[in-house]
Amino acid sequence: MPTKAIISDVKTLSCSNSWRNYNFLKITTEDGIVGWSEFDEYFGSPGVGAAINQIAPRMIGKSAMLHEHIREDLRNVTRPGSGGVVGQALGAIENALLDIKAKALDVPCHVLLGGKVRDRIRVYWSHCVSYRTRTQHFSPGITDIEGVKQIAREVGEKGFSALKTNIFRYDAEDKIEPWSPGFGRPYETGRNVERKTLEGLRRHLEVMRAEAGPDIDMLLDLNFNAKTDGYLKILREIDDLDLFWVELDTLDPEALAYIRSQSRHPIASCETLIGLQQFLPFFRAQAVDVAIIDTPWNGVWQSMKIAAAAEAYETNVACHNFYGHLCTMMNAHFCAAVPNLAIMETDIDRIGWDAEIFTHLPEFQDGYLILPDRPGWGTEPIEAALADHPPVPGAGMWQRTEASKLSV
Repeated sequence: MPTKAIISDVKTLSCSNSWRNYNFLKITTEDGIVGWSEFDEYFGSPGVGAAINQIAPRMIGKSAMLHEHIREDLRNVTRPGSGGVVGQALGAIENALLDIKAKALDVPCHVLLGGKVRDRIRVYWSHCVSYRTRTQHFSPGITDIEGVKQIAREVGEKGFSALKTNIFRYDAEDKIEPWSPGFGRPYETGRNVERKTLEGLRRHLEVMRAEAGPDIDMLLDLNFNAKTDGYLKILREIDDLDLFWVELDTLDPEALAYIRSQSRHPIASCETLIGLQQFLPFFRAQAVDVAIIDTPWNGVWQSMKIAAAAEAYETNVACHNFYGHLCTMMNAHFCAAVPNLAIMETDIDRIGWDAEIFTHLPEFQDGYLILPDRPGWGTEPIEAALADHPPVPGAGMWQRTEASKLSV
């Protein structure tokens, strides 16, 4: 007789990732099936774990096989505070329930999503240069143009066919500095794009193209680091360069549609949206060429609905994936089952103990992630290994030292 997968325990765990923390949800059933998901509290989202723990008792005694019923029940009782941290908590719960259901049925999660339409998923090397500027965490560290050249060559040498980088500025000695006022580095609330920023970004992209070669696709992520006029300045500056896409964030679909109409490059966006209702205005406005979906935030089941809506508007999707290996595998099952996929994000630069804290690591061949057929997501955190790396206190973005102090 098939298991009823009655939920008996819900708990959250975390461990250090050197410069931030990994966060996990573990849901256990009465018959011993354990479902895992990974969530994030670093990227502007303090308190996701607290939200999960507050609503967890409502799941006890219910069947994980009825994951849509559970999510809708939790959505009803949190509706006045929907989205944000609450939405991310529901996403984490949904993803752990999917892991349980797949394991109970002894199938990979992609089977629950309609089955795979591909078993090899093209990936791009994300945060290329950006992570290695955190020289105390990643090696070899990057502080100047020579490090930029080295990593650009490394992308092709390691078999990858695409990379994504960010905004950097160069000084007279070719030292580099990241530019991200949208995240408070530097503190500049107008997010104005100055000539020095335009010159630095253009040089950065030209250096990377020269070293990576003509066969590597290059993606650029502008994040929330400008407003409409600034994004247009950047697009004009790099109009003649060969980019796979320009990624940027704005919460105004009409503004983004206008930016897209002025861009020679495809526009990708939407990675911070939660729920189909937030995506629909961007689809209706024809604001994006590629809609980026954060499946840990939204839940993979809900993300499939968003992807289906995108398909109705002739729009492809990608995933937001800069977390740990469990998130990578959650995203991989989503990407394997979605017909309208553009490409998958992944971080290749990792800290030393990433390989120690998961049962299985992603497998990459010739720039593609190979989809596993193990039950569930195909990897799990190792609890004993998590305990060896206790979480870092104050690891969220909100714990950063303020870049500018005002006099009073």
